[in-house]
Amino acid sequence: MMNRRASGILFHISSLPSSYGIGDLGPAAYQFVDFLAKTKQRYWQILPINPTDGINGHSPYSSYSAYAGNPLLISPDFMKRDGWLAKNDFGRVPKFKSGVVEYPVVSAWKEKILYSAFRNFRKTEDTKVFQSFCEAEQGWLDDFAIFSAAKSKFGGRLWSDWPKGMRLRESRAIETFIKKYPDQILKIKFEQFLFFKQWEELKSYCASKNIETIGDMPIYVNYDSVDVWTNPKLFKLDKNLELKFVSGVPPDYFSKTGQRWGNPVYDWVE
Repeated sequence: MMNRRASGILFHISSLPSSYGIGDLGPAAYQFVDFLAKTKQRYWQILPINPTDGINGHSPYSSYSAYAGNPLLISPDFMKRDGWLAKNDFGRVPKFKSGVVEYPVVSAWKEKILYSAFRNFRKTEDTKVFQSFCEAEQGWLDDFAIFSAAKSKFGGRLWSDWPKGMRLRESRAIETFIKKYPDQILKIKFEQFLFFKQWEELKSYCASKNIETIGDMPIYVNYDSVDVWTNPKLFKLDKNLELKFVSGVPPDYFSKTGQRWGNPVYDWVE
């Protein structure tokens, strides 16, 4: 028996109205929370908010990190509010289409202003909050920043196609990479700092309006992810770190041929 019944709305953050081509954690998200409260809703099911990429059509269920947040959802308005961006940093905002996210255009523009915010961040001496964030999230943040920077420097190739030292996470190769690309790695950490600052603020506002967020996550992680790169022993890979098995479902009532999802299969240890 259900002791408490309540209703809510499933609505991904990227679907919120925005002047910047994609919904984000800015003012429109707060207006949506107000709408939920006004209409006596109790839940907001948000779908995954992890990073996405063009290879997988920016599906929220295909991410290269189970822990990180999606930089595309960072609010430019709130970056300006918090002093990371000035009015002239916005430049000429592209004329984005309404009703659809043009990911190539949005990604290019967001990358530009995130770089401006990072450049402004480097000019400040007050980095205590940022350093505290990095220390608290070190368990996943360091690897994520290195992985993301390496993906960029190696032309977007699968981690299994990287140079041997980086592919196998050899200490010397990792240390050399960190020394060679410190700014790129720091910028990725700064983006995560911005994301989680804005996300925590939104969650607090939801709580103040008695709105609960329902998280959502994929059953599997991607093969080309920081999670598999850092923990290959947790997955059914061969001696060359290639996939031995992939996820899917057998034929059933809904699909006569079954489904091949392609994700790595966990190597459960009893």
